Amino acid sequence: MTTTTLAVLVPLLPFLGAVAGLLLGRTAPGFVRPLAVLPALAAAVLAVIVAVRQGGGKAIDASTQLTPTGSVPIDLALHLDGFAALVAVLVGVVATCVQLYSTGYLRDDPRYPSYAALVSLFTSAMLLVVYSGDLMVLLVGWEIMGICSYFLVGHYWETPEARAASLKAFLVTKLGDVPFLFGLFALAADAGTFRITGILGAVNSGGLDHPTLIALLLLAGVAGKSAQFPLHTWLPDAMAGPTPVSALIHAATMVAAGVYFVARLLPVFAASAAALTVLAVMAAVTMVGSALAALAQDDIKRVLAYSTIGQLGYMTGALAVGDRGAAVFHLISHGAFKALLFLGAGVIIHAAGTNSLAAMSRMSGLPKRIPDAYWTMTIALFALAAIPPFAGFFSKEAVLVAAEHASLGDTTGVPSGAGWTVLVAGLLTALLTAAYATRLWLLAFRGRGPVAPDHGKQPLVMNGVLWVLAVPSLAFGLAVTYLDDWFDGHALTPTVTTAVLGTGVALVGGLVTYGAWRHTTAMAARPPIGAVAAHPEDSPAVSEAEAIATHTPAYGDIASAPDPADPGRLLLGPLHRHAAAGFHLDAVYHALFVRPVLAGAELVRFLDREVVETYVRGAGAVPRLLGAGVRRAQTGNVQTYLSALLAGSVVLAIAAVIVAAVGA
Repeated sequence: MTTTTLAVLVPLLPFLGAVAGLLLGRTAPGFVRPLAVLPALAAAVLAVIVAVRQGGGKAIDASTQLTPTGSVPIDLALHLDGFAALVAVLVGVVATCVQLYSTGYLRDDPRYPSYAALVSLFTSAMLLVVYSGDLMVLLVGWEIMGICSYFLVGHYWETPEARAASLKAFLVTKLGDVPFLFGLFALAADAGTFRITGILGAVNSGGLDHPTLIALLLLAGVAGKSAQFPLHTWLPDAMAGPTPVSALIHAATMVAAGVYFVARLLPVFAASAAALTVLAVMAAVTMVGSALAALAQDDIKRVLAYSTIGQLGYMTGALAVGDRGAAVFHLISHGAFKALLFLGAGVIIHAAGTNSLAAMSRMSGLPKRIPDAYWTMTIALFALAAIPPFAGFFSKEAVLVAAEHASLGDTTGVPSGAGWTVLVAGLLTALLTAAYATRLWLLAFRGRGPVAPDHGKQPLVMNGVLWVLAVPSLAFGLAVTYLDDWFDGHALTPTVTTAVLGTGVALVGGLVTYGAWRHTTAMAARPPIGAVAAHPEDSPAVSEAEAIATHTPAYGDIASAPDPADPGRLLLGPLHRHAAAGFHLDAVYHALFVRPVLAGAELVRFLDREVVETYVRGAGAVPRLLGAGVRRAQTGNVQTYLSALLAGSVVLAIAAVIVAAVGA
């Protein structure tokens, strides 16, 4: 079987699994789990075979005309290069892990069949984006992911938080997709084709007439899909969905699509220095702002959500300095350890009965009760904090090395200011990332209160998935030296300067946070007079949907109060309140967009009811009054008619006499 045939099957198998799952979910429930897991597993295996055959060598292209358009043709095309091969493997592996994990995590969920089918469709759409060689076909997968995210984030639709989050995710991403669509049409109009190879050829020959306009329009869609400032606000709220969905969105689909799109079309963006500068500033603001927000969050999944936003900022920062190899390297590395973090968080939420770090910090014994989640999440947090030799260290260093080269003017076509912006923001974010990773670990696993309540053992499949993802989180960075051909043929090894700086600031961030935790814990150990002890053993188990909807504390009202031993409050000081609220960006959007729209709607309502309806009612009232008058005259009495005729004749006679007298 040819490589192109195998590549076609990679997105096709999950799609067929989704269709079969939707059709058989109710009539044959015994087939639901096999239809969820086996197509994703087969797609992952085929993606590995395609990657081995592609081998990081020359790109493989195949196409057939989808439909004649009369102008710019649309082709059903495949473009298999090293980036596509590796990202497809990531998507297949993470999707398989999520489907396996979900069989245990959602085993009692009555809507599991539709959930599993939508996850398969989500996976198929992302694989279509990865392998597509035509922008219109890519757009199909791009939009299907948006629809799937709407339904999956709103899986717990009984809760108002899930309904609001799904709607917000859909609307914010669509806000970016409108200019994105115009950018695609403008790009095709300039290049004369939607084929990626044709577009890149046009860029190399100087065939783009409006590179800055096109790049900025496309960046709007990328900012929405990949949750970059200022269109990132939907991602933290999307945590209202099931935890496996969060892992899939954050690690391998949806948010990765925007970064991957820019990587595929990087020459288009590199044709405009202004676009690269905008991308660098966007990445810098996203990195630093999201890291500060993560340090102030109390919900464990929101910490990880803001972490994802920041790590995506690293990827867009690498693209801003012209190194798509570093961006895709960090995309793959981040996909492994972030999927592990979210799936591990699901185990913690189930075991602790809450998603609140403040509540977890008042528990003890979690590491003993969930040792698999404890050790694997520790590995993932080391990778997130970029501590060597974990995968995150190598991929984050690749970004910093690229920024260093650009800042020194060594990268052709990239403004040195963009390099300095990404480098400084990257180092500051490395400090903050280590701080919030340490804080999460301390609050979740080093609680000093009563023993956490027992909410039951975790299914074996969930713990097994954690260890599968722990392997690339630890070892992928070490294997990158053998994958140079997949990353444009240049090495992604760290340099001494960036390695020392990056690791140094990460260690400082972790140690300072640990010191702050020790200080706050000691202060919190002095209970005020009259304090009431908490009793975790009285706490009932809660589902994730209930925890999300109510932010249910682990035990008693005392846990719902702010954690006095939270090092984030001490480190951020007066900034904590603003960081916890995402720097009030939602409030800004509400003031700038929501309130004017509501005011406009109120004005339209007033005009409709008080003006338009008044004229409509008046137009109906006049004929009604005339009809009533005529109806009164039609009595059927002959004497009345004769009297009226006589009165009218008298009036006419008098009028005639008056007119004649006046005329004389």
